[in-house]
Order: sequence, then C-alpha cells, then structure tokens
Amino acid sequence: MSDRTGKVVCDLTVSADGYGAGLHQSEERPFGDDGGDGSGAGLHAWMFDTPDENRAEIDLLAGAGAFIMGRNMFGPVRGAWDRPWNGWWGENPPFHAPVFVLTHHAREPQPMAGGTTFHFVTDGIESALAQARAAAGAGEVLVHGGATTINQYLAAGLADELRLHIAPLTIGAGTRLFEGVPPLRLEQATSRAASLVTHVTYRVLGEATG
Repeated sequence: MSDRTGKVVCDLTVSADGYGAGLHQSEERPFGDDGGDGSGAGLHAWMFDTPDENRAEIDLLAGAGAFIMGRNMFGPVRGAWDRPWNGWWGENPPFHAPVFVLTHHAREPQPMAGGTTFHFVTDGIESALAQARAAAGAGEVLVHGGATTINQYLAAGLADELRLHIAPLTIGAGTRLFEGVPPLRLEQATSRAASLVTHVTYRVLGEATG
C-alpha cells in the first residue's frame, strides 16, 4: 500500500461471479452478454435504474483528479485509428478531468467539453500512471477499467484500493477480475448493500505469502 497523498484506486462493477463484461462485446453491445441487453443495463442497472440510492458511489466515480482506462473501455475501434471515435459518452463526458487511455496506436490528445481531455498512452501502464499522478496532483487517480486493465495494475502492485460494485447476477464467461493476478492480501474498508448492488472497498496490502 502506498504512502502517497493521492491514492490509486481501481473501480469496477462486476457480476457475482467476478466478470466485468460478458462475451460478444460489440459497438452495439459494449458489455456483451452482461445479463441485460449488452448496453450495461444488466451489470450497471444500479447506476441507471437507482441512481439516487447510489449517489455517494456515483459521486466518487466523478471525484478523481485523473483517470486511466483501457482502449477497450474507451471504444470499439481496434488497430489503427482509422475512424473518428471520442468515447461512448458524447461531447461532454462525465470525467471532467484528464483521462489516460492505454493503447498501442499513437493519437493526439482529444479535448472535450466540460474539462475532459483524452490522452493516448502507448508506453505502458506505469507511464500512464506517472502522467495521471502528475495531472491529479494530490487528487485520486482512478483506474476505471475494464477488468483487463485493472488486473494489470493489481498484478504490478500499483493499486492502493479496490472498489467493487457487485451486481446480483452471474454471467459465466467474459472478462474476469483477478485473471492473471497473483494472490493478494485485501483489507475490507467499507461495504454497503443497496437494492441492485453491493458496494465493497478493499485496501490492497500486497501479495499474499505463505
């Protein structure tokens, strides 16, 4: 666990069996077979259907000083940037802060309305984190997904906290949290049950030994 002022927090909605997205993801179904229509309405019903009940957790998502996400979370475009794509969130994304997108294909920063600028990082997770820390100052850096990106940060020992929003459904296959991550020691910090989700925050203490 870090002693830095600004925490590095991984935040993800998962099914009860640990999946952050189902199989068959596409532009029309960004979360694939997620227990709903693939738009996120299955896993993320707690955000869309009961936002008032979960206002504190939604506000935490928007409260970071900088964000990191994988390219698959940013959008469905693969390979070279051969078509315009500025994310799923319209002209005014909800981040209102710098967002660092992990990719293998260089692209100029993309400023958006409301203070969000997408920066495209081609030299790995540690570079993205260094840039995000510099942008966030003393603020929180939030690794916003998907599960594959969060697994990389957990495996590298770069996360201070893990915030999970556990939806009461199973998916059975897809992109799974902790895939390829060594056993970790976690300390439960908070938990709260709501009608469509259970919110749990863990402190990441490091790799489990023995």
